[in-house]
Amino acid sequence: MKRDSQSSPAGPRKSSRREFLKLGGKVAASSALAGVVIPAVHAQEDNTIRLAIVGSGNRGSGAVRNALSAPGGPVKLYAMADLFENKLNRSYEALSEKFADQVDVPPERQFLGFDAYRKAIDCLRPGSGDVALLTTHAAFRQVHFDYAVEKGVHVFMEKSFAPDPGGLQRMIRTGEAAEKKNLKVACGVMCRHSSARQALIRRIRDGDLGDILLIRAYRMAGGGRLGPRKPEENEILWQIRRAGNFFWTSSGRHIELMIHQVDECCWIKNSWPIAAHGLGGRIADSTDCSQNHDSYSIELTFADGTKALVGGRSITNCHNDFSTYVHGTKCGAQFSGNIHAPTVHMYEDQRMTNDNIDWEPEKETVGPHQAQWNVLLDAIRNDRPHNEMRRAAYSNLAAIMGRAAVHSGKIITWDEAMASDFRFCPNVDDLTEASPAPVQADDQGRYPVPIPGKWEEI
Repeated sequence: MKRDSQSSPAGPRKSSRREFLKLGGKVAASSALAGVVIPAVHAQEDNTIRLAIVGSGNRGSGAVRNALSAPGGPVKLYAMADLFENKLNRSYEALSEKFADQVDVPPERQFLGFDAYRKAIDCLRPGSGDVALLTTHAAFRQVHFDYAVEKGVHVFMEKSFAPDPGGLQRMIRTGEAAEKKNLKVACGVMCRHSSARQALIRRIRDGDLGDILLIRAYRMAGGGRLGPRKPEENEILWQIRRAGNFFWTSSGRHIELMIHQVDECCWIKNSWPIAAHGLGGRIADSTDCSQNHDSYSIELTFADGTKALVGGRSITNCHNDFSTYVHGTKCGAQFSGNIHAPTVHMYEDQRMTNDNIDWEPEKETVGPHQAQWNVLLDAIRNDRPHNEMRRAAYSNLAAIMGRAAVHSGKIITWDEAMASDFRFCPNVDDLTEASPAPVQADDQGRYPVPIPGKWEEI
């Protein structure tokens, strides 16, 4: 079959130079791990940790950048896999330019196709410190995670972790298998590694805010719309390229964006919600062909009756916000800021204004994206326990509860979500580019949109 930018058969490939988005950002000069004496990863003389990336888009390339910038010992990118040749080429060229001495991925270790993940992971050494980076969209995370754990390598995975409850149940089981094998698993809800947020969490646990009564979290901005597919384009590859527009591929826009805010709410409460209720919908004149709603407003209820309100909106010319706030019986606080900035304050009372700030943490010296990698690689080199899978899966399930509540128009309980084995794409393990797409468009090119009272996904 002919290879082009839309469809590429599996197998080794030759690289071609393409321009890529510059991987910006300076590596932090200091780290909580700097100066630690690091033992050898294993008995072999070469203690270099090798990385294999599965999914080389912006998130995956950013994760590699963080891994190669971590202190403590040598790390190199050793294999790459993707469905799309142009994405792999862009990532390879940009990473090679920035980390010339740490990128060792000749054409024979660059793989394309639905089975490329196996070939890339097979380049790693079981029982060593090597890490598989699982950074595709959520649809395939469970398949790739199973294989990495079966092969006996450590794992870093990006959010979200599965698009549905059935996929999360599988992820939890595989996470348990990884723990039995002493494999380290890091999950990309990186704000848990923010030192500023950790400082506020300590104050919350110490009672400085009093009893937490309400959490408010927002992610509201303008959003794009999906046009119809051209008939000549391979539909399953077309959907995967536009993953945020479909529930089976990425969980949909709400969870892709709001899983961080939901995770922050659960972290603040140190528990999981017992129920979710929600409202949402589309603008009246929408011609969007995707499955997404334009707005999601979710109410999470915790066991003590506390509420967390999580609001997302993707509509232009509206008020924008990207932040998380906490209200306690003693005072309020800001927990998170724009684009995950460590905008963290406590206030004198409930008035959340700059002239009412009572406390701020020390300025972060290492950002959370980098910190999560510093912690993971330190755990590998020093054989410390590190498995974030169950906690990340539970936060993901809380987000799925909220999405399901909006889509169905019903209150969804934690017990219902935990008992559900619902899957948007039950045959995800067997998909190829010749497979029918898991969701089909109508005669106008539009894909099924949830209708409350009729839609089921739990």
